[in-house]
Formats: sequence, C-alpha cells, structure tokens
Amino acid sequence: MLRTMKLHNYFRSSASFRVRIALQLKGLPYDYLSVHIAKGAHKLPGYAALSADGLVPLLETDDGQHLSQSMAIIEYLDETHPQPPLLPADALGRAQVRALAQSIACEIHPLNNLRVLKYLTHELKVDEDSKNTWYRHWVRSGLESFERQLLQRPAATYCWGDTPTLADCCLVPQIFNGQRFNVNFDGLPRTMGAFEACMKHPAFDAAQPSKCPDFEG
Repeated sequence: MLRTMKLHNYFRSSASFRVRIALQLKGLPYDYLSVHIAKGAHKLPGYAALSADGLVPLLETDDGQHLSQSMAIIEYLDETHPQPPLLPADALGRAQVRALAQSIACEIHPLNNLRVLKYLTHELKVDEDSKNTWYRHWVRSGLESFERQLLQRPAATYCWGDTPTLADCCLVPQIFNGQRFNVNFDGLPRTMGAFEACMKHPAFDAAQPSKCPDFEG
C-alpha cells in the first residue's frame, strides 16, 4: 500500500530547497519533516539511523525506500513522475542541463555549505569577515561561470528554454543563499533573469524558505 512521501529537510538548506521545488513543480504531496542541522539534529541517533550520510535532504518514497542527495532525488522524481519533465527529451539537452545544474551543485555549493563555513570558523579560526569574503568569492566566481554557460544558449525564459528544468531547481536556492551573504549579482543578466522568472512561478514561490513550517526568519 502506497503512502505519502516524506521529506526530511531544513528550511535553510539549499539542497533541500531544490527538492522542494521539484516536488512542487510535479504537484506531488509530501510530509515535511524538519531536521534542524544548525542545531545538530542531523547527528542525533534517530536521524542517523535513517540517513547513512547524515545529511539533508532525505526522501522517504511512497513505498518506504530512503533516498539521499538532492540531485539523485530530483532525477528519481523525474523518472517516476515524468510530467512536467525537468530534463530535455534529447540526450545532448539532458547533458547540457545537468552540466548547468552541476555547476551549482558540485562547484559552488560544496564550498559554501554549512559544514564548510563551520570548519572555517571553529577549526581554522577564520574570523567572520574573512569567512564571508570566502563565501562571496566562490559564489560570485561560480555564478560568473554559470552566466557564461547561459550566454552560449539562445535567449530563454528560464535557464534552459521556456519551462523550468533541473538547472532552475539548483539556481534559485543558490541565489537565495547568496542574498543572505550580500553577494554581488550585478552583471549577470541571464542568470538573474532566469531567477526572476522562476520566482514568478507558483512552484518556486511555494517552496521558498519563508513558506516552510520550520522557518525562523
């Protein structure tokens, strides 16, 4: 007997945000289960028993399977609930959209996630200003690369074409996080144009942190 999917996530986690966007785009119901990673809830025995990597998000599928890693979760959702598609129909297009998504998920995000920032502060004794400079440098540098990739493509409403894709699911959370740290977004017209288009879409609006039940302001 199938049950409602459960998403273990945290309102401020950009990886969790990606999955919430995908679920909203697909119109899929799910139970929202908060894991307060800033307070270490992901390290507690109960959650560790569910999540081998101790990270968020973790999706419990409607048949009770556990999936981690946002990119894998989104592709699973796209394969099991193919409408609307989050990847192009052709192999080249899929590879190019994945490249855009991975530019954020693999190149930008790992350098500025909470674990890294805490290590910089607690272990390497980096002061707050230096930590924030680190953050802004890598986000800005990564988004400049992202912009160059978009400029290689014809003009579009979103990152790729006129419907949201996996790339948009990754872009929006990264911009939200960048805004928190006052990253300079000037000179990124295609990137910010895609972001603004996304935020006019009800699925992206519904998935944003301020709409989450564990939102703290």
